[in-house]
Amino acid sequence: MEIVKIYPIKSLMSHKKLIAKESERLIEQIKEKLNGYRFEYITDIKEAKSDDFIIILVQSGGSEDHFKNVVFASYDGPYYLLTYGSSNSLAASLEILSFIRQNNAKGEVLHGNIDYIVNRITTLYGQNKDANVSRLGVLGKPSDWLISSDVSYEKCKKVFNIELVDINQDVVVRYINDAVIDKKYLDGQFRYDENELSKALKIYQGIKDIINDYKLDGITIRCFDILGIFKSSSCLGLAILNKDDVIASCEGDIPSMISAKIVYDLLHLHAFQANPQWIEPTKNEIYFAHCTLPLDMANDIVLDTHFESKIGVGIHGVMNKGDVTIFKISNDLNMFYVEEGKLTKNEYRKDRCRTQIKIKLKGDVSYFLKSSLGNHHMIIYGKHKDEIASYLESFGLRRVTM
Repeated sequence: MEIVKIYPIKSLMSHKKLIAKESERLIEQIKEKLNGYRFEYITDIKEAKSDDFIIILVQSGGSEDHFKNVVFASYDGPYYLLTYGSSNSLAASLEILSFIRQNNAKGEVLHGNIDYIVNRITTLYGQNKDANVSRLGVLGKPSDWLISSDVSYEKCKKVFNIELVDINQDVVVRYINDAVIDKKYLDGQFRYDENELSKALKIYQGIKDIINDYKLDGITIRCFDILGIFKSSSCLGLAILNKDDVIASCEGDIPSMISAKIVYDLLHLHAFQANPQWIEPTKNEIYFAHCTLPLDMANDIVLDTHFESKIGVGIHGVMNKGDVTIFKISNDLNMFYVEEGKLTKNEYRKDRCRTQIKIKLKGDVSYFLKSSLGNHHMIIYGKHKDEIASYLESFGLRRVTM
């Protein structure tokens, strides 16, 4: 039996019997549609447990102060506000939701016809039940030039249920040194200098062993240090890991790693972490490039060196033309950017990172010149702006718009 706990709030000035009758009628209608669920009223929100599924029943206007001073002060959420069409229940809920978002917490108003409310309850209940903590490894630390990429580990866990795990660079080096290459990758799967392939695949295997031993769902790695130590790059290894559904971000970029994890959990899609390389404001076009790409996002690949160092193994991938979505979450986890566009061209210039694409944006490209949330952005196939925006806004994040 699935248990839904209901915590009712109302104004002290409300007419008790009328509000109680409205509340009871709404709950009974929901119960009729939700077989297999048991509803329990609770009188003290402080008794709520972390794995409880709780609905805040907003019975009247004037409930806002009680929510702020009692509910929000005692319970970490998420805050699902059940409301109906009388006694200013909806108005109070909207005010409360605004407060929730201002405080970067997760919340949603459950309002409308009974079928809609029931559908949202079952969806949210399932998400709450399946919300296991994800573990993402920070191998080394963000590269020195990523000066806006620090993330609050505590906030990341509270908001997204993601635990960030620091792994010292000395540990990373030791794992790579001890790694044993899987020979299948040297048997014609990749065409490149065998010595360079061996070095790159040793880095891949070392990272993979860390992921297995530390029970990680993904990593970001301070990869330029790896270049100096091993005279090779991690690009190929990250491309393989992403293909195999393991989040793998470069340059120690934590916001990019979290962004890719959000995309994968929400859409089950892989993301290309790329730098803007050139912007045409009058044409609303932007060129992106990077030296790694999830292998399954390319319909053809050519191996080359890593661009900046001219060593290692970089990925020049030819991507599919058509609809794409560009996405990035801010380092403070308060904001996000999402926009759709069309991938119109693949390039292969020697003066840029190896996978190179041109995108025609639907929205204003001046975001990148005036309000950019950082260097790297995540590019995914398809049109997913509304779905991503709705999902992140439910956590209290605000969308950056121009």
